Amino acid sequence: MKSFLNRIAMALLITSLTTVTVFPKSKKATVSFPTNLKVNGTVVNKGVYDLKFDDKTGELTIVKDNKVIARATASLEKRARKAREFELRSAGNGDDTQLTGITFSGADHDVVINSTQATR
Repeated sequence: MKSFLNRIAMALLITSLTTVTVFPKSKKATVSFPTNLKVNGTVVNKGVYDLKFDDKTGELTIVKDNKVIARATASLEKRARKAREFELRSAGNGDDTQLTGITFSGADHDVVINSTQATR
């Protein structure tokens, strides 16, 4: 009986360990855009948004009021040191300002938006 209980305990332990590794790592931040930005062609109007990045799929999602405004593929680039605060990077000016990347506070990688077209 003791051997049987040990086997069950071991099976539960293995199942719980594999379950933990299946979940993708995702990061989230609430950001205020002071001006309109383009995310690979999709205009994101100024305002407050939730930015979510899924490490497993490489997808950056911009959400407002539980509605996806834009999605873009992105990659991670190693930083020399961890970011002290959230960073937002863009290029261009006026109506042609493009979101090029973000860094989450405490992260040791930058999220760099790939040059493919964003989707809604």
